Amino acid sequence: MRLTTKGRYAVTAMLDLSIHASKGPVNLTEISQRQAISLSYLEQLFAKLRQRKLVSSVRGPGGGYRLARAEKDIHVAEIIDAVSESLDTTRCQGKGDCQQGAICLTHHLWQDLSDQIHNFLSNISLADLVSKREIEVIARNQNDRIKEQESQEARHSSTNRISVSTI
Repeated sequence: MRLTTKGRYAVTAMLDLSIHASKGPVNLTEISQRQAISLSYLEQLFAKLRQRKLVSSVRGPGGGYRLARAEKDIHVAEIIDAVSESLDTTRCQGKGDCQQGAICLTHHLWQDLSDQIHNFLSNISLADLVSKREIEVIARNQNDRIKEQESQEARHSSTNRISVSTI
């Protein structure tokens, strides 16, 4: 199976959005900080997610993104499909031309595996993931880490202001 970074990051970002959705629109910068995903990469992913109507954007101060549907109605496979990812495990991308233009002996085996993976991920919603205790703990730890970093930056900034003003 070839699930690339694009698919993994899209699912991670959507899960982050779902976790923090109760506070209003979520800014991509916040997701970027919590998940260590480049902001420009997130912008590309969210453009595709918006086109597939999985998220909606809110403009202006306090803007960001919201889930376009209830988290119980958004499934992992949809997210991966939205960013043009393939869960294909065949060597031929499902075309059946694996062996010099002809179908190979194991084509149907790998095609069935691809279908099983897609079906599995089609049955897991964002709500299913959010409800997992381990996800809650990880999200809390990420939020605590970001708050600590912001606190350190604020202390460092105020120390620099004091140093400059005493000169």
